[in-house]
Amino acid sequence: MLVGFHRLTRLFWLVALTIAPGVLFASELTGIRLASGPFSTRIVLDLDSAAGHRLFELTDPNRVVIDLPGVDASSSLHLPVPKGRVRSVRTGVRSSGELRVVLDLNGPAESKSFLLEPDGQSGHRLVIDLSDRSLSSSPRPVLTESYTGRDIVVVIDAGHGGHDPGAVEFGIQEKDVVLQISKRLANLVDREPGLKSVLVRADDRYVTFADRLNVAHEAQADLFMSIHADAIDDRRVRGATVYSILDGRAASERASRVADRENSADLIGGVRLSEMDDSLARVLLRLSQDASISKSITAGESFIEQLSRVTAVRKNTVDQGNFVILTSPDIPSVLIETAYLTNRSDANNLKDAAFQNVIAHALLNGIRDYYRINAPSDTYLARNPPAEQQGPIRHVIARGETLSGIAERYRISLRELRRSNEIRGDVIRIGQVLTIPTT
Repeated sequence: MLVGFHRLTRLFWLVALTIAPGVLFASELTGIRLASGPFSTRIVLDLDSAAGHRLFELTDPNRVVIDLPGVDASSSLHLPVPKGRVRSVRTGVRSSGELRVVLDLNGPAESKSFLLEPDGQSGHRLVIDLSDRSLSSSPRPVLTESYTGRDIVVVIDAGHGGHDPGAVEFGIQEKDVVLQISKRLANLVDREPGLKSVLVRADDRYVTFADRLNVAHEAQADLFMSIHADAIDDRRVRGATVYSILDGRAASERASRVADRENSADLIGGVRLSEMDDSLARVLLRLSQDASISKSITAGESFIEQLSRVTAVRKNTVDQGNFVILTSPDIPSVLIETAYLTNRSDANNLKDAAFQNVIAHALLNGIRDYYRINAPSDTYLARNPPAEQQGPIRHVIARGETLSGIAERYRISLRELRRSNEIRGDVIRIGQVLTIPTT
């Protein structure tokens, strides 16, 4: 019994440190400074206490990545103006809780790092020097696309199916259009290095909520995406919405799992809930669930950003809903309402292959954006982050829209919009895809 207690105690601290590493004794990154000379560029990270770090180089494009476990970014942190070999500086928090600093470079460079103790004028500092690789007598190995790590598993759940058609409007069934979008998205995901898709259903069949969640757990999913099309009494409402689980529903689900832990097959931190007492099960579930919800919201923000580039978005923040399908305590989960079937323009778009493709590409870009910073450390994408999506925006024309209105929405001139799409007059058609030029 004592051995079991020690095992659970170690598990508690393991989960606490892996799920919420920033909670305990975190250092803080208070500043980032850049200086450039004729032969090298120096980057200084100011810290309020000593901290470990990992540094590695990536190519195509060239960049240096610094991971800082146990470090939080100060709320007043400002990113420096690029100079020298550094084209841009960006930061983000990975799914493991580590703070990541990425230095995008103008070209290949040799990097080295060292720590400096406080000297009476400055505090703890991590210094990174970048120099011309051709001047180095023993260049360090650079990680390239040959790095092999596991694929990130994205489970794609097409809502409804079989005897459950979902919303039905204008002769269109929700189950059909969301299946087409899901299959298009799965095809794109599988073509992306470092990603692997699992479809909950690939045909017109009904799958219970429990079985949908079981598919995600058996696949050891890193992300669960449930694809739907919304319906509402007000037919004027249109656009996409992204949801995570409602906090109240999460708490209710947690209490239910603790109460039924004797019959539960759930694994939290590699141990079954049935092996834990109430208090430990409750703590571990809360830690796991809080981390999962946080990741879900972060991923949802990436989806909103990308969807807003191609279609109307009803809300520009992640909403929270009382959805059974989002109740996995340890898998980041989002529900995406792609459009409103009750709005005729949205309904016409949903059944159009071009619109389905545009939505699928936007969702893929959302996955890329999220895992650029939040890829698990044992995955291919952790060492080969996808490039930031800076391509042209695609806009699918809906009923009632005009060229001048679209130009105003994207803050470009009507002349530029016509030229980019080879349009001579003002005639456009519903479902037509326009390329929105960006700078």
